[in-house]
Amino acid sequence: MELDFAKLGLKSGLEIHQQLETGKLFCRCPTKGSEVPNTRTCEVCLGMPGSKPVLNEKAVEFALRLCLALNCSISNELIFSRKSYFYPDLAKNYQITQYEQPLGKNGKLMLSNGRLVGITRIHLEEDPASLVHPSGIRESAYVLVDYNRSGNPLVEIVTKPEIYSASEARDFMRLIISVLEYLEIFDINNGIIKADANISIKESDFTRVEVKNITGFKEIESALLYEIERQSVEIHKGKKIICETRAWDTERQITHSLRTKETEEDYGYIIDTDLVPIDITKEMIAELKSKLPELAQEMVQRFVREYKIAVDDAEIIAGDKALAELFEKCSKKILPKLCARWIRRELIRVLNFQKKSLREINLDTNNFVDLLEMIQNNVITEKTAQRLIEKLAEEQFNLKVYVKKEGLLMIAEESEIEKLCEEAIRENERAVIDYKNGNEKAINFVIGNVMKKSMGKAKPDTVKDIVMRMIR
Repeated sequence: MELDFAKLGLKSGLEIHQQLETGKLFCRCPTKGSEVPNTRTCEVCLGMPGSKPVLNEKAVEFALRLCLALNCSISNELIFSRKSYFYPDLAKNYQITQYEQPLGKNGKLMLSNGRLVGITRIHLEEDPASLVHPSGIRESAYVLVDYNRSGNPLVEIVTKPEIYSASEARDFMRLIISVLEYLEIFDINNGIIKADANISIKESDFTRVEVKNITGFKEIESALLYEIERQSVEIHKGKKIICETRAWDTERQITHSLRTKETEEDYGYIIDTDLVPIDITKEMIAELKSKLPELAQEMVQRFVREYKIAVDDAEIIAGDKALAELFEKCSKKILPKLCARWIRRELIRVLNFQKKSLREINLDTNNFVDLLEMIQNNVITEKTAQRLIEKLAEEQFNLKVYVKKEGLLMIAEESEIEKLCEEAIRENERAVIDYKNGNEKAINFVIGNVMKKSMGKAKPDTVKDIVMRMIR
């Protein structure tokens, strides 16, 4: 059951960290390649004495594009700070981030339900190293450190506590990933994106609990639902909610305490003297703004306006950049409503069954267009097309040649369909009698029998017309 967090007196906000599709933030080491621990590193990644960070210009450009896409006001100066804390994943005992002056602030993103969620800040920071717990985070007797991830470029999006349900949190994450994909600053298949959820309820005087490192749409929803229930149960038992950091256990679907929550003052932020302030000029912003692509929410409006497709279809298609590009290409030759229906229902059905995205399957776009053209021109039935799209998602072949070779063309001769109908009526006298006695659904059994005899190559509407005519 969906909980109404607003009525329950809940304040929930997200801190979303996503890796940018560039090299590392302050050195020339790659973010991809060897997975052997501690091989994609240098003296900067490892925090060696005397090493100096050099800012990655492309990462700044990507972060600025995100700020603009989320309607943020942009700082006129880029300043980095040192966030000091002592933990095994930080070789130099501080993380280079932004604190006093974020790159962007006061942004907003519209949810699918039309409600705006405010964005407090967007800033750049480096990723710490990876901590490897061989027996799990709670059971391991020791921890290994892999610095391959250290220094990866991250953008952090901090929302206002304006998310009022678990489904809204899931929707926000989905929309953020869509924005990143359209901006082409994030690897949708291999990129890292995690969320920390700040959750507090009225019964605890809004004592803030942070749940860290949640990945995936479903997991953010599950974590919020679990944590709000946990806090409510604790209070009803007479216990006090403490300000703490908890971890989300994906396998057990629970949170567990990591440490008491630090305040911002505990981190001892200071300006990083190794990185000089960088001016962000109006000219730079204007140039980046002029190059921003059309985003999903804008595309939905255009699809509805230009192609006259349903809003629901437009939202689902535009939510995936690859699907949107496929729809636009198909609509140049095929009726847009037919394209939308087949992409939303049949293609997505196949993708969901295979648990893959469009980019991950071996679908030839020209073959898909040919398939829709055959449906539109009544060359094949939709039943045949459903089987063909499943095959097209798995292997490449010449669709037109295959259809002819396998005899999949629609039966066009009415006389041939009439023979099949006569056979089906003769073989299913009970169903015909039931229909004549008032059971209208019984006729579907006869029609289904004809479709089976035709191997799905007869048009269902034609079959129905002939059967109805014959039994009257």
